[in-house]
Order: sequence, then structure tokens, then C-alpha cells
Amino acid sequence: MLQLARADATGELLTLAQIAGREGISVANAGKLMWILNKAGLVQSQRGIKGGYHLARPASEIHLNQVIRVLDGERVDSHCKSYAGVLDACVHTGDCGIRPVIVELHQIVDNALSEITLSQLLDTEANVDATLHQIQITKQRTEQRA
Repeated sequence: MLQLARADATGELLTLAQIAGREGISVANAGKLMWILNKAGLVQSQRGIKGGYHLARPASEIHLNQVIRVLDGERVDSHCKSYAGVLDACVHTGDCGIRPVIVELHQIVDNALSEITLSQLLDTEANVDATLHQIQITKQRTEQRA
């Protein structure tokens, strides 16, 4: 997504081979990712000799939590099913002390990622770090007023 965001700034479309090369992944994996992101409406493809992939919306309108939800796909309720051990369901599904912790952690991460856009990640590491700290300070001030 960041490669597409950089390319969008210049109006360039990226082929699967270009995406794969820039990210150090196989073309097959790049194809799978683009298919998932296209299906979710985050990227669009253009066929033809000058075709390729581009963001479906401006990078400033795509938040990280949207991307993570599409690529990760795990919801909190499925978390317990995916860690059931050798059984079909977790033995603690009736009364689980860890579930509220997992739910809260997922919410905290989702809230933090919802504040960050792809365009913000195109900046330098130092500026991204400063932006993250500013988001944290703003949230703390908002919570103190409430």
C-alpha cells in the first residue's frame, strides 16, 4: 500500500512485478495481496500495456486500521476459535478471564491505527514518530477533559 501511495503522488501505476520487487516478495504473493485489497475497494487495477495498480482513494483517506482489517481478517470472536488447541473450541468459551483483555487490546490497536493514514507514513521515520506522539498527546488531553 505504501508503494502505491508513493506512486499515486506522481500518477504512476505499478505492476505486480514492480510491487513485488519494491517489497521483496514474490509476484504470486503480490498478486494475492492486490486481489484482496482490490476486492475490499482499497486498490484498483487498470488493464492494458500501461496498466497496473493504484489506490482507490487518496492516501490521506485510507487509515491503517482499514488496511489491517482487510489483510488480517481476524476478528476478536474468531481469535478464541483459532487458539483452541486440539479441540474444536477453546475450553474457556463459557467464562474466560483473558477474553476481555484481548478485546480491549484489539480495540486499543484499532483506535490507534484509525488515527494514522497512508499519506502520514510516507514521511520520514522521525516525522512519523513525532506524529504518533502528537496523536497520543491529543488523545490524552481529550480523555482528561471527559
